[in-house]
Amino acid sequence: MENNFKSGFVAIIGMPNVGKSTLLNQIVGQKIAIISDKPQTTRNKILAIYTTDTEQIIFTDTPGIHDPHNKLGEFMVNTANGAINDTDVTVLVTDATRKIHDTERKIVESIKKSGAPCILVINKTDAVEKERLLPLIADYASMYDFDSVVPISAKRNDGIDTLLSEIKEHLYEGPAFFDEDTVTDQPERQIAAEIIREKMLWLLDKEIPHGIAIEISKVKEKEKITEIYANIYCEKATHKGIIIGKGGAMLKRIGQMARSDIEKMLDKQVYLELWVKVKPDWRNSDFMIKNFGYTDN
Repeated sequence: MENNFKSGFVAIIGMPNVGKSTLLNQIVGQKIAIISDKPQTTRNKILAIYTTDTEQIIFTDTPGIHDPHNKLGEFMVNTANGAINDTDVTVLVTDATRKIHDTERKIVESIKKSGAPCILVINKTDAVEKERLLPLIADYASMYDFDSVVPISAKRNDGIDTLLSEIKEHLYEGPAFFDEDTVTDQPERQIAAEIIREKMLWLLDKEIPHGIAIEISKVKEKEKITEIYANIYCEKATHKGIIIGKGGAMLKRIGQMARSDIEKMLDKQVYLELWVKVKPDWRNSDFMIKNFGYTDN
């Protein structure tokens, strides 16, 4: 690595479903954060490390900032707000298909107080006509003097290089904090649990996925196969029946889809066994929230 090597921490923030996790995955070139079209998919902050010969950028993907309705929601919002005050650069991701929300105005007020450089990212530009972007950008610019504004389509990997160039302008000379081949701080067990939850977000409707937590109870490493045993916790007995499905069909489908992605991650054959259990109202239990890995550490 060069003598004038630069590094820095970048927080990716914004409302739910604006494309923060998709953006993060595009930057590092592999799936680090799970994605779905349901709000509040990301529950914990996730570090992703982007390293070249000249710089290392440590990205923090945060939960979408929203109006919380339980203790888990409060934890998620506190995690996101905390990231704003503990970063070198803030990247505010917004959705080009939406009007400015009052929550985004509150986010901008928090950014002002932090004093860190902030880059405004207008995502999903592939879904709108270009003429609609200029008025939207002007509305955001009237709220705050952003260091730069970058329109992108994270889904199509359009504009990502421009965003990285803008971020690099705010890095400082300093060491790499992670080995150059490290792309995340998440252990494989945690990523496996999130992959299982992602498939449930894709396959299940309405409120059920939001009341789900995954616990990897056991991992057995063998020469040619990795055995993973996981518990799926839901909040209602009726939800348990839906998750299992008629004759176990839904649970089997969840397992097949999750196993495929986990095998790609581990580059190894995987045996995945899933069990469904009921923990009523776990999202309002401080103990259960911490037990499922949603902590500030």
